[in-house]
Amino acid sequence: MNLVKKVTNILIIIISIMWVLHTLSKNFVIDPLFQRFLSNKDQLLMNQSLWIVMIRIHILLAVAALMTGPLGLIKRIRLKSLQFHRWNGRIYVLSIILNYIPGFYVSFFATGGWLSTIGFLILNTLWILTTIKGYLFIKKKQIIPHKHWMIRSFFLSFANMTIYVIVKIIHHGINLSSYVTSYTIAVWLCWILNLCLAEIFIRRKMFV
Repeated sequence: MNLVKKVTNILIIIISIMWVLHTLSKNFVIDPLFQRFLSNKDQLLMNQSLWIVMIRIHILLAVAALMTGPLGLIKRIRLKSLQFHRWNGRIYVLSIILNYIPGFYVSFFATGGWLSTIGFLILNTLWILTTIKGYLFIKKKQIIPHKHWMIRSFFLSFANMTIYVIVKIIHHGINLSSYVTSYTIAVWLCWILNLCLAEIFIRRKMFV
C-alpha cells in the first residue's frame, strides 16, 4: 500500500507539472489572444480585452494552486518542514480566494451559454468553499478534517484538465457533432467526477 501511495504522489506531481506547462504554453505562447477558444463561443463578448485580462489572471492563479497543491498534500514534504507547509498552504489558499472574482466574471461568458455558466458558478463556489473550510479547520487545529477538505479543494483545481479530457472523449472520440454541447457536459461533469475521485482518495487515505 505504501508503494501505491508513493506512486500516486509522484503521478500527482507529474500530472500537475505537465498540465501547468500545457496551460502556460497554450495560453501565453501558442494562442495568447485566445482566438481558437473564442471561435467556439456562441455569444459575443462586449469587452474582449477585459475578458482576456480576466482569463489570464484566472489561469495564472489556477497555475499557482496546481503548483502549491501537491506540495501541501504529500506527507513527506509536510513532515520535512512544517514552516514550508504553512507558507505553501497560505499561497494555495490565497490563489484560490483571489481567483473567485476573475473566475466568477469569465463564467458569464462561458461556451455553452447559461447551462455552462451555472456549472462554472457551482464549480467556483465549491472550490472556494472547500478551500476555506480546510483553512478554518487547521486554524482550529483539527488536522484530519483539514486534510480531507484540502484534498477536495485540490481535486477541484484539476477541473479545467477534466473538461479538456471529457471534451476530447465526447467531441473527438465519440464524435458528438456539437463542440458546445460537449463542452457544456464537461463543465458539469468536471466538478462531479473530481469530487467523487477526491472521496475515493480520502477513504483510501492516499495522502495521510
